[in-house]
Amino acid sequence: MKKVLLFFSVLAIVASSCQSNSYEDLALSQIAIVPQPQSIETTENGTMVISSGLTIVAVKEEELKIANYLKDYFAEINWTVKVKEDAPSSNFISIQQKSIGSDNIEAYVLSISQKGIQIEAANGKGLFYAVQSLIQMLPLDGEAVKLPVMKIKDEPRFAYRGMHLDVARHFFPVEFVKKYLDMMAFYKMNNFHWHLTEDQGWRIEIKKYPKLTEVGSVRKETMVEKNFNPYVGDGIPHGGFYTQEEVKEIVAYAMERQINVIPEIEMPGHSLAALAAYPELGCTPGPFEVGTIWGVNKNIYCPSEETFTFLENVLSEVVELFPGQYIHIGGDEAPKDRWKESAVAQAVIKREGLKDEFELQSYFIRRIEKFLISKGKKLIGWDEILEGGLAPEATVMSWRGEAGGIEAAEQGHDVIMTPNSVAYFDHYQAGPEGEPLAIGGFTTLQDVYDYEPIPEELSKENQKHVLGAQANVWTEYMKTTDYVEYMVFPRMLALSETVWSQPEVKDWARFQEKLNWQMQLLDARNVNYHKSN
Repeated sequence: MKKVLLFFSVLAIVASSCQSNSYEDLALSQIAIVPQPQSIETTENGTMVISSGLTIVAVKEEELKIANYLKDYFAEINWTVKVKEDAPSSNFISIQQKSIGSDNIEAYVLSISQKGIQIEAANGKGLFYAVQSLIQMLPLDGEAVKLPVMKIKDEPRFAYRGMHLDVARHFFPVEFVKKYLDMMAFYKMNNFHWHLTEDQGWRIEIKKYPKLTEVGSVRKETMVEKNFNPYVGDGIPHGGFYTQEEVKEIVAYAMERQINVIPEIEMPGHSLAALAAYPELGCTPGPFEVGTIWGVNKNIYCPSEETFTFLENVLSEVVELFPGQYIHIGGDEAPKDRWKESAVAQAVIKREGLKDEFELQSYFIRRIEKFLISKGKKLIGWDEILEGGLAPEATVMSWRGEAGGIEAAEQGHDVIMTPNSVAYFDHYQAGPEGEPLAIGGFTTLQDVYDYEPIPEELSKENQKHVLGAQANVWTEYMKTTDYVEYMVFPRMLALSETVWSQPEVKDWARFQEKLNWQMQLLDARNVNYHKSN
């Protein structure tokens, strides 16, 4: 067998240099799939012509779901498509749910013969990912195209492939969230971490506590750039929130794209917007107002019974909206100043036999975890939840480097790697001269691509606790959707290959060449992106 991988590195060079409009000339160059499949092989010479008028063959329920998704895509490029149970002699795509000999539930096989295309997978996940690979090989202008005869066998390296979006610092509309999900799906990312509450805004409707959105979703202004001292505000109110119906709509949209949505409801810190709405939840009488500056605020939830009742009521509504197994509770950057000064907090420390305020935070998180478990959910938190003792079944997102992830994995806890050195897309990716304002840092496309999510320090036994990796998009300085896209792309593509592809099939030079075609795909989807790599 002749491995396509051997000549893959020249494909995108052809795409960038060829001036011909012949799709026969460009067919091979279009095989610039991201993330890199585990295996691409040719078994014979020849091509298959795919064009408008094609037939999608599907019978079972899962097959039909994917067929209709693919049909919708073809409608966008003005192709006429029929969905039938029987394949014609040519120009068809057959979608078949069947065992393909892999234990990985997201595996697929995509075979192209001279007559048609065969997609096989054990379930809808694999079928969906095969379709994403196929779409990346198809024309952008609706013309017929010749694809090479070949077979792709593919499956992800990691089960967790995440992208985060902070909508609390700056609010973004439902349509943009859907576009974000579309692009995640296109690059086979499967977990959307939705950061919904912060000091600067509460973004999810909670029916039992209407003031959370009436008061907590709007700040009077936003600080101008990095004018902390002296503070300069822009004088423009900023607000917005998602109704529960909109949340349901987004969750359903994500599920259709094989994406699980993980809501984040911050506690005990980053809670100023909630305190502005319900000041009785603080350790001081306030007054509180929704935050207008970035950073860490000393006012956090007081560990009173009233607070726990509030949080349990909030989470009761949240868990009904999100069918996935995880609920993220933050747990990061919670100063203990107010707890040290609070009679209520000190009484809890004494009552529970705790050593200090760090153990009080552990007690706080453990109570919330117990409640979430009673609702059939798992708790995720940032690596600060390790401080004072980790909750029994918690999953840790390691953001302050990898140390927290290593510690948690060695304790037998699942871990998602998201170190700020390589996985924070609010960092500069070039410059900073000529670049839009970023929070700081410097994370290039290659930094993301070269990242290895499994630390060398972990034993082979503990490596299994590394579920995958995630990039975080904090939006303090990202005021528009174009701004978000510019910071995310093409770094999301690098991350997708890092978490999907096995290390032995990754190749930085080839990835750079594939970007020539991928940027055309981003252009076709009206995605803003950083063009230098």
